[in-house]
Amino acid sequence: MASYFFTFFAFYFFSLHSIAYSTLTTYYSTSNNNNNNNNNNSSKPHHKWVGPSGHLLITVDANGFGDFQSVQAAVDSVPEQNRKNVLIQISAGYYKEKVVVPASKAYITFQGEGRDVTVIEWHDRACDRGPDGQQLRTYHSASVSIYAPYFSARNISFKNTAPAPMPGMQGWQAVAFRISGDKAFFSGCGFYGAQDTLCDDAGRHYFKECYIEGSIDFIFGNGRSMYKDCELHSIATRFGSIAAQDRKSLNEKTGFAFLNCRVTGTGPLYVGRAMGQYSRIVYSHTYFDNIIAHGGWDDWDHVSNKNKTVFFGVYKCYGPGAAAVRGVSWARELDYNTAHPFLAKSFVNGRHWIAPADA
Repeated sequence: MASYFFTFFAFYFFSLHSIAYSTLTTYYSTSNNNNNNNNNNSSKPHHKWVGPSGHLLITVDANGFGDFQSVQAAVDSVPEQNRKNVLIQISAGYYKEKVVVPASKAYITFQGEGRDVTVIEWHDRACDRGPDGQQLRTYHSASVSIYAPYFSARNISFKNTAPAPMPGMQGWQAVAFRISGDKAFFSGCGFYGAQDTLCDDAGRHYFKECYIEGSIDFIFGNGRSMYKDCELHSIATRFGSIAAQDRKSLNEKTGFAFLNCRVTGTGPLYVGRAMGQYSRIVYSHTYFDNIIAHGGWDDWDHVSNKNKTVFFGVYKCYGPGAAAVRGVSWARELDYNTAHPFLAKSFVNGRHWIAPADA
């Protein structure tokens, strides 16, 4: 009976979200066309993007009470070039498997029963060998990899259970989750690992009320992402770091914006590292526990003069570790005008693809 009510509630909630999303995208398309018509009197046709149509519910239960017993089998059942809103409802349980959502399968949602009870986990490290006999390397060590656009996940956790390495150990990067698709949304999710937990690789992403745990560079990549109301929890021993952002030029709009977050755990901990020459990381209204390393930030290699090209910012942060976050001259204390682009979902163009209730 409980399972029935969960199925009904999840599908009802998903339908409301999809309606809101469809209304939002239809409004966006119509508004753009109206604006184009008002500003351009030529007869040149305008492309009108049409969003997903219809719904598909797939259930996964490790004990055999769903459509499938594995998450990957559920993903495999979704048609190529999918155009429906697909809800994959995943019952409580530990799903020990490696999962990939290919680029051809957009509009998929993973819906768990809670991040503490619905978990997908695997154990690959960068130095492990893949099916071709070659080392996986960091990006392919992910327990779950998403290449499709318009992916979302709610109330579910993703883990890489490989042991935490000591600082300086080679080949022990172990990614729990890789997001390489555009316009991805996460709510109430958990990401657990040690070195390189969350590969925020490419595209625009929005994380809300998520828990992210790791030791070294446990959020990394070149995504354009907002983290709102999230807990960033360090399990560092000798030293650790939260975010390594890989923006390579001033022309890229990528970066990580942390808003109303909490930084907890063990240290000493750098809050950001300059993975790319123009790395961009901003913390706003964020609480820092007393675990921040002296100087707060790291320029990655100490030879590329990244301190002259990065954009590291802090706006109205607080807590016993907040002073250390402002500890170097190239981490700016922002004013409202400079911080404003990093304070709303517009940072990821979210007005066009995130329903108002989800922001």
